[in-house]
Amino acid sequence: MEDEISLHDLTLRITPKMVRDAQGNEKKALVGHLGTHFDVMDKEFPLDYCVRPGITFDVSAAAQADREVGVDDVDLSRVESGMFVAFRTGFIEEEDYGSRRYFTEHPQLSVELLERLMDLRVSMVGVDFAGVRRGREHTPMDQRLADQGIFVIENLCNLQELARAKGPATVYTFPMSYEGVTGLPCRVVAKI
Repeated sequence: MEDEISLHDLTLRITPKMVRDAQGNEKKALVGHLGTHFDVMDKEFPLDYCVRPGITFDVSAAAQADREVGVDDVDLSRVESGMFVAFRTGFIEEEDYGSRRYFTEHPQLSVELLERLMDLRVSMVGVDFAGVRRGREHTPMDQRLADQGIFVIENLCNLQELARAKGPATVYTFPMSYEGVTGLPCRVVAKI
């Protein structure tokens, strides 16, 4: 008997209230940066990135301890070049998307961890919160990653099943075809 294949939508479903809240608390929460999106910076999203092997790390213990997610919280030996690497903190499940706290007090990935992911040449880093770094560090780190061919996908949800998966999933990412913006809304679906 064949193993059962299941599809999981990792895209945040946006409601009118979420739009109002986000636009009231985050100046960039417009078309390109609303809900699940990636920060394209000054790069073009390669079409071959639409389908990637993916892995999700459950790093909720680090987030609950109110510390940065670091290299000791994940098994980087499982990460391969070109992968979509996601981090589940549970923050999007606890805090309403669009709130001030959602944008200003979210978890962060340590600079050391991000540098290791650059060294491993992953293609995408996905998080279930508003950015891999906060405040003034957000945009420069997104640019640094983009300069290495790595896109950051923010505001993912439903990562629990992927974090429990024994092997890599296949992650499908389909961005809108906008030009001249720093963020692109996208639909992200994983197949386990």
